[in-house]
Amino acid sequence: MTSGKNLSWLLWIVLPLGFAGVWQLQRKIDLQRAAFAQEQDEMLVQSAKLTKLMSMEFAPLLADVYWTRAVQYYGGKQLQRAKGLDLLWPLLDTATTLDPNLLPAYRFGAMFLAERMPSGAGRPDLAIQLIERGIRENPDYWRFYADLGYIYYFDLKDYPKASQAFQEGSKNPQALIWMKVMAARIATEGNSRETSKFLWSDIYQTTKDENVRKNALDHWKLIRVDEDCEGLDALNDQYAKRTGHRAKRVHELIDAGLLRGVPVDPDGFPYVIGEDGKADLNLDSPLVETQMLLAPKK
Repeated sequence: MTSGKNLSWLLWIVLPLGFAGVWQLQRKIDLQRAAFAQEQDEMLVQSAKLTKLMSMEFAPLLADVYWTRAVQYYGGKQLQRAKGLDLLWPLLDTATTLDPNLLPAYRFGAMFLAERMPSGAGRPDLAIQLIERGIRENPDYWRFYADLGYIYYFDLKDYPKASQAFQEGSKNPQALIWMKVMAARIATEGNSRETSKFLWSDIYQTTKDENVRKNALDHWKLIRVDEDCEGLDALNDQYAKRTGHRAKRVHELIDAGLLRGVPVDPDGFPYVIGEDGKADLNLDSPLVETQMLLAPKK
């Protein structure tokens, strides 16, 4: 009886200590696994320069490994909802260094980099650097210019540079016509009116597609309308300084010697002055409907 009681007491003491020991051991194993995984990533990245030198003819194969690792790294972070994508750029940098013609690594890697945190790295600057490398290494692949334009447009709101990227890419003989269309639209939205007029005019003159030609001409006309209305508003400002009030009709500007005749829109309809004192299209002009359909929202 005494020995049985002693054994029971011993088990009550030993078992909790044993469980605690197992828990501590498992915790150390988990920490070691995590550290090992992190070490693997760091070693994979830090050895990139040496790998480039040593890979020789196996460089494209190793580039695929690094690109696959980058995708896995990005996907794993998304599944774990973990913050930070510090190794994404080094992995992409290594992949494209090993194989400068690895097109998906440039295109989709730039998307991963440019996208805002936490869904992406929030580094559009690195995305631009990656795409620009892709352009240098693959000058005939015009879609890189579209990717560059999208980064400037959506992530940085830099309309002039976005338009310039689309325009530059559109010079490639293999580029689709919408590259010029995007360049012109973004130039308009970014208030680069002269650039937009030039691009729409170029589209109209170079394309054989009648629908595209009409679309280009309509946009060019609306830019003309904006310019004309701004000019009339400036004259009305002068009129207001002389008289103390704004003109309500275009003929008042003519009578004041500020205009030689009634200005008309590209379709030949006379401009009017609205109730707000600003120049506008005549409601009879077909460009009113065009303006409602195509004019960018302000």
